[in-house]
Amino acid sequence: MNRIYLDLRICAVCVCCFLFSVSAKAQDKSPLRVGVAGVSHAHLHEVIIRLERGDFQIVGVSEKDPRILKENGLRGKVADSLFFADIHEMLEKTKPEAVVAYGSIYDHLEVVKACAPRHIHVMVEKPLAVNMEHANQMADLARENDILLLTNYETTWYPTNHEAYKLVNDEKALGPVHRINVFDGHQGPFEIGCGRDFTDWLTDPVLNGGGAVIDFGCYGANLATWLLKGEKPVRVYGVLQQCKPDKYPKVDDDATIIVEYPHTVVQIMASWNWPLNRKDMHIYGKDGYIYQDNATDMRVNIKGKDVKTDVPALQPPYNDSFYYLKAAVRGEIEVAPYDLSALENNLMVVRILEAAIRSARSGQPVVL
Repeated sequence: MNRIYLDLRICAVCVCCFLFSVSAKAQDKSPLRVGVAGVSHAHLHEVIIRLERGDFQIVGVSEKDPRILKENGLRGKVADSLFFADIHEMLEKTKPEAVVAYGSIYDHLEVVKACAPRHIHVMVEKPLAVNMEHANQMADLARENDILLLTNYETTWYPTNHEAYKLVNDEKALGPVHRINVFDGHQGPFEIGCGRDFTDWLTDPVLNGGGAVIDFGCYGANLATWLLKGEKPVRVYGVLQQCKPDKYPKVDDDATIIVEYPHTVVQIMASWNWPLNRKDMHIYGKDGYIYQDNATDMRVNIKGKDVKTDVPALQPPYNDSFYYLKAAVRGEIEVAPYDLSALENNLMVVRILEAAIRSARSGQPVVL
């Protein structure tokens, strides 16, 4: 009888575990509970255009500037009761699973300090931090509290970048890669009509960490770190210019960053002075080259012959920042160490940017 009773108890436990597993999977289909920390970033429209999609819901919004708290793109789309002046109050009252940061880059550290001890995951807009002091504090908090600390870039969701990665690393189609040139930027934040709430901190050397070197230099550093699988640079050389000091008196508006690796040179050209909007990349190897022109178009030449390349669309959750965030938080996907959004990659990004700024000030390359 005792053996039968024990077997029955074991079966009951197994059934409970099975039911809990089924319930957990069903719960995973529910919208991700998201808090928004800061609403001054122009990229806030990425949240707004996805609100009706259903994969996440905004449970709370915090903004410390009283005027911006009252007047922002989420007003009228999120209940008034969900807006808070203090991030800690927002987190305590709304209990989000993850927080997305849409304030200044300087404020990213404050967001992680608030979220990490509460075991709330964080996704910040690029780059991770204004400097390595902030980045290291953020990384320590994330690791100590076992949270995801992700960084979102527009170019992470470009199918052409992923096709280029496959050609370079999986198929070895170019042979050894010896040069990567990355071009990013536009005519300038004032020139393209960015709002004052955004530009007030974007053009501030403390709140943004720099000008174009931070705003657009981060893209190239992020892509290079990913394409080279986390390889550590040998040295970094930076040239920062003020082509329009009347408009951008406090920060650089044009940056060239040369990152030297053992077998590859990466040149990052980040500017608020391009005559066009651009986020493109050229990759050169022993046997060919890739011209990644935009999110969907690329040109490939292997051993002197043009190769027709059909760029497949990325599949969910790898095609969208919020799909990715939900899948990562719910444990449906693993964030590999040097993925474009991963903490390790973005620590390297900040290290490269900080070295470029130091190099520009001294006129000498910075050895890492």
